Amino acid sequence: MKPYWNRSLVLALAVIFSCTSGDPDKYSSLEERVEKHLGSLNAQTTFYAKHLPSGKEISIRADQPVNPLSVIKIPMMVLAFRDVEDGLLDLDQRYSVKLEDMRGGSGLLQTFTPELTPTFKDLITQMIITSDNTATDIMLNKLGMDRVNTFLREAGYLETTILSSTGDLFRNLRAYSNPSAKDFSDREIFELQSPLDSDSNDHSFTFEGDSTKWLGRTTAREMGRLLEQLGNAELTSKESAEEMTAILKNQMYSSRIPRFLRGKATVAHKTGDWPPHAGNDVGILYYEGGPSIISVFTNQNRGDFVELEATIGRIAEDLINTWN
Repeated sequence: MKPYWNRSLVLALAVIFSCTSGDPDKYSSLEERVEKHLGSLNAQTTFYAKHLPSGKEISIRADQPVNPLSVIKIPMMVLAFRDVEDGLLDLDQRYSVKLEDMRGGSGLLQTFTPELTPTFKDLITQMIITSDNTATDIMLNKLGMDRVNTFLREAGYLETTILSSTGDLFRNLRAYSNPSAKDFSDREIFELQSPLDSDSNDHSFTFEGDSTKWLGRTTAREMGRLLEQLGNAELTSKESAEEMTAILKNQMYSSRIPRFLRGKATVAHKTGDWPPHAGNDVGILYYEGGPSIISVFTNQNRGDFVELEATIGRIAEDLINTWN
């Protein structure tokens, strides 16, 4: 009969072997797995996440300025609710949407007959949940771009800023292929819609990467911090914070952060799109063991956009499975 210690040694070795074989990602750190996911994309990527109960953070190029696209609409919503508290804005007041207010790109208001009269609460909601560009420029005109940026500076956000209206954004895009378009009115740009010349895809890619033409600027860390402050009612009253969070939870686009989270988490988030060249998503994840903040930016994408969105979803799923 062989000594008992030999059998124990064999069992110990078997356990060690089983723990170092199989899925190589199973025993790597969460940050390493996130880096691997991001590295699989043919895009410029930045990332920030924070587990609020423990304070754990993941930061991957999180201080690099990025093109936020429609994610920049979040600070507009925050200032709007601050104005409500200061008596400067009535959410129940109605606004008559005129033809010259119409903007292309995302959103539903452009499909309605002019003179529709939504409330300012409706406009803010559509600006977030359908990323409505018509609603965005109406609200930007109401709030004032300089006031939004002053609020951000005073709150300590050094990189996050609004640079353009959506009307100017589409005018600048049209001017890439037709320089005379810089003098077109918002209504003319809306009626022309996006350029469809033979070089439009190349122009769109170059335009998305040109920081002088961005809708705004931010970093993954600053946008993550803004969401944390929003959720914790550090920028507004608790009532306003709850209303804004409820709006973010009604986001209509679910192909990124929430993609694999049905039944696992409730997601309050805002997307930013320039498909197929950019797809951003930032949000607050509410789940047992949470909440957590996640802020993902992918610019200058040359790969499969569907896979880009799925990758963001996998990262979010891994995040809550690990931080649960």
